[in-house]
Amino acid sequence: MLGSYRTRPAVSVLLFSLLTAFPAMAQRPEALSYRVEWLGIHAGNAKLSWSPANAGDASGWRATLDLESVGLVSKFYKVNSQYSSTLDDQLCVRSSLLKARERGGERETQVTFDRQRQKAVYLERDLVKKRVADAHEIDVPACVHDVLGALQRLRAMRLETGQSTEIPLSDGKKSILARVEAQERETVRTPTGSYKTIRYEAFLFDNLLYRRKGRLFVWLTDDQRRLPVQIRMRLSLPIGTVTLQLEKEVKT
Repeated sequence: MLGSYRTRPAVSVLLFSLLTAFPAMAQRPEALSYRVEWLGIHAGNAKLSWSPANAGDASGWRATLDLESVGLVSKFYKVNSQYSSTLDDQLCVRSSLLKARERGGERETQVTFDRQRQKAVYLERDLVKKRVADAHEIDVPACVHDVLGALQRLRAMRLETGQSTEIPLSDGKKSILARVEAQERETVRTPTGSYKTIRYEAFLFDNLLYRRKGRLFVWLTDDQRRLPVQIRMRLSLPIGTVTLQLEKEVKT
């Protein structure tokens, strides 16, 4: 069931096979810069980074996403946010931290994932009003991914068009099995060139992980690297369609 965090036997077997055969493409540092377009204009810049990290005696990964509005968009809706997460070597999320600055407001959201208790502890602070805005915990599976870890998990899979899978996913507010479909092979043109890709759709909106109505598409290159060259969100009004296109790979 999509809204439950309990995996069916077939899904468990698939996830186990992936954990024991994680591909080389995710075992090196990576930094990708994206141009964000909204209503046909350059609305912002995003940087996605991936690097090895150590937490005490345990190895793992650190993922970050920095987002900043630019130009006209910044004049009426300024955004400057940083999201980071730490994951173990199986891409199970250990913790996440979001520092969001929008329209003069500033919030910090921290989620700690307790694998032994199978709980996610959520704490959101309003840094302007200096108060706790929300604090709670929810049930999660022993191994669950955040959005960035789920993207890396998708890159590790070799889903062919017409195939689908489910990925355990949580943002600290909800925990779901997110369905992902491999839909079509497409050629995508970005500022870095033209790529042969497979288009995937992840079902996170419409009151699944997120309440807002919308659709999320990811284009991964159809090669060994499985590079995310384009990400598109088709959201309900007043936001509409937001597209991230790979602009450059940053040397790390």
